[in-house]
Formats: sequence, C-alpha cells, structure tokens
Amino acid sequence: MQKCFYLETFGCQMNVVDSERIVSMLVEIGYQRVNSAEAADLVLLNTCSVRDKAERKVYGHLGRFKPIKDARPELIIGVGGCVAEQEGEKMLAEVPYLDLVFGTHNVHRLPELVQQAEAGHRRLSVTGFLDRETRLNLFPQRSELDGVTRFVTVMQGCDNFCSYCIVPHVRGREISRPSKDILAEVELLVAQGVREVTLLGQNVNSYGNKEPGELNFAQLVRKVAAIRGLSRLRFTTSHPKDLSDELIACFAELENLCHHLHLPVQCGSNEILKQMNRGYTREEYLETVKKLKLACPDIRLTTDVIVGFPGETEEDFQQTLDLVTEVGYADAFTFLYSRRSGTAAAELEDKVGARVKQQQFDRLLALQQENSRRIWASDLGRSVSVLVEGESRQGEGQMFGRSTWNRIVNFAGSPELLGQTVTVKITKVFRNSSLGELLPG
Repeated sequence: MQKCFYLETFGCQMNVVDSERIVSMLVEIGYQRVNSAEAADLVLLNTCSVRDKAERKVYGHLGRFKPIKDARPELIIGVGGCVAEQEGEKMLAEVPYLDLVFGTHNVHRLPELVQQAEAGHRRLSVTGFLDRETRLNLFPQRSELDGVTRFVTVMQGCDNFCSYCIVPHVRGREISRPSKDILAEVELLVAQGVREVTLLGQNVNSYGNKEPGELNFAQLVRKVAAIRGLSRLRFTTSHPKDLSDELIACFAELENLCHHLHLPVQCGSNEILKQMNRGYTREEYLETVKKLKLACPDIRLTTDVIVGFPGETEEDFQQTLDLVTEVGYADAFTFLYSRRSGTAAAELEDKVGARVKQQQFDRLLALQQENSRRIWASDLGRSVSVLVEGESRQGEGQMFGRSTWNRIVNFAGSPELLGQTVTVKITKVFRNSSLGELLPG
C-alpha cells in the first residue's frame, strides 16, 4: 500500500529549498505527497522562527493534528526547520503526540528518522550544527522536479549577527558551496527545462569570502549567466554592506540578469542602524542605490523595514519615511520589531509602546502602498517581457509569468507557452499583480 506524506512550509526561500529536498528524500523511500493531513501517514511542518512568537504559533498549529493522531495513533508527526533547531527536545515535552524533531543541519537524516518511527521508535530529536566539511557535503541535492523557475542554494548561514536577528543562531555560521557544484546544478536544471534560476543564501553578496581561491559573488553571477539556455537570473538576499561595485556592474552588462533587487534597509536612522549592527550608514546605503540606478536606470528595488526597534524615536522613524520616499521602492516588507530570545537586541530596553509602533507601522504602510501604486500604474500600456511559468489562478485560458521586476502578470494564453518568454501589453494593474494582453511574437 502506498505511504503518503503531508508537508507544510513556513518562512523564507531557504525553507522552500529544504522542503524540495524533503520531498525528494521521502519519494525515494516510498512516500507520495498528498494535500491533506487526514490522508497522510506522515505529517511534517518545516518551520520559521523569524517572526514574533513563532514557537507558540507552531505549537498551536500542531494542535490541528491531534484529533487525527488520536484517531490513528500510527500517524507520524514531525517538525523541522528553525523552530525545531531552536526548541529541540523541548518540543517533545510540550507536544506528547509529536514523534520527530529535526534541526536545520539535520534535514538529511529525515529518511532515517522516519524509518525508525515506522519501526516503532518514536519521540526522536536531532538538532545541533555540523562542522564545515560535513555541511559542504550536504548542500541540497534534488531529483527532477517540475517547473520553469528554481532556487539554487549557493551558501548557508550568516556571520553578520544583526542584533535583532535569530538566523545565525538557528542556521549557523556562513559557509559557501563550491562554485563548480553550483554551476553543475544550474546546467542540469537548464537541461531539464528550467529557464530562470534564483541564487539563494542569507547574504549572497559575501559568497566565497571565506573560501581561499573561490570565486567572489560577482564572478559567480557572471559564470551562471553565461550558461547556455538560461533565460533569466536573480539572486537573494543581498546585504547592503557587501554589495560591491563589481556586482552592481553586472546589472548593466548581463542581459539575462533581471532588473530587480531586494536590498533590505531595515531603518533610515544611523543611530538605529548602529544599534542593529547593520554595518552601513544611511548615506552609504543611498550611495549604493544611486550606483544601482546609474548602472541600470529601470531597476526596481524592494526592501525590508523594521518598525519600533528598541530606542527608536519619532525622529528616527521620520528618517525612515524620508529614505523610503527618496529611494522609491517598488514594494517593501514591513515588520513590527519582534524580540527574539538569544539576540543582542533582546537585552535592550524597549521604550516604544505598542500603540505608537502600530501607528508608525500604519503610516509607513500607507506611504509604501502609494509608492507601489504609482510605480505599477506607470506600466499601464507598456509592453513587458514575461517568462511564462504556468496556468493562472485567474481562470481557464489564463497563463501567468513574471516580468523582469518580479511582478506577476496574468494574460490569456495556452499551456504551450510554458517556459517561453513572451511580450505582454499591460492593461490593468492590481496590488499584487498585473493583467495584460499577449502580443504577437
């Protein structure tokens, strides 16, 4: 009888890649993916701990599966990802019906854990960081998967230790994957029909800095871009302090490097940036933006902003509003400051009241929404290049793809267009997508 698994993924693209790997490993040991926990023999959550009260939310989410477990005690329930790394065996004590806990460095051990659980050995926890050499041998290896676009991991972990961020504590220190392995994976993906690749890491800009004789990130980008058959290339996430002039030049010189960059600023105040341990000033960030726009005049930037960091004043917040206006982001992901146990900022006195934080958040959101509306409205009547990714959710006979600016575009078309780059005239714009008319090719 076919064994089935149900998987939910939370958080960043790193978790998406880990989940792709989980799917491949489970298929190899005889499991098939299903769309509901009720139909599964194995239920897994791949978790993220960046947001406020992430642990409590995971525990609450696990409660959904208790009635299923009560009805079918043989059901295996497991939790992986950053919350699993952070909580470890504590999760087993908190959730009596939980069977498996596996951390961010132990995804590769999941088949072994599942098979042990199948044999009756439950209540298993495997967490803790691996040494450098072991980690280098465990970068994602994936079998053939459908899709026109893919993430390719180039590095893991982070050495920046921003004072608010839990990532180095749950993902470990920075390590770069050998460029020859990255290039080989991209070549294989392209041969399988992938047309767009996103190079992925916590801070891709520092790729290779700790590996003697390795390419730097700009050099890696150029080599990947040169792979025959690759229509588009993106990368994320970029730390502003490590965005080199050499990398900026790639936006001017590489035809298939998309004209979009996610460049988290977090705050517009030098005092708060210092408290955040971001490693750059407001002026340095704006100079980087200026260089990007000179190299690629139609580049569109997105960013992350934290509101209500401990000690942030109204003047500090106003500097953030001014910076957001000056840069003109196409979109911004805004967050209320979330205290994360174990980070340096957790020791700072938080004098900003919840009401003030929410008011500031609402002001920033309104400003950015107007900026976004204006930028996307400027596309009306414009013909844009779209890589067709699949059938749209907007209805039968509709396809969707993304522009060079990572904007979803829906249009009437047929599945035969999948993987092709087409020209679409934008006829309507919405908050999160655009609608267009396919032009003759």
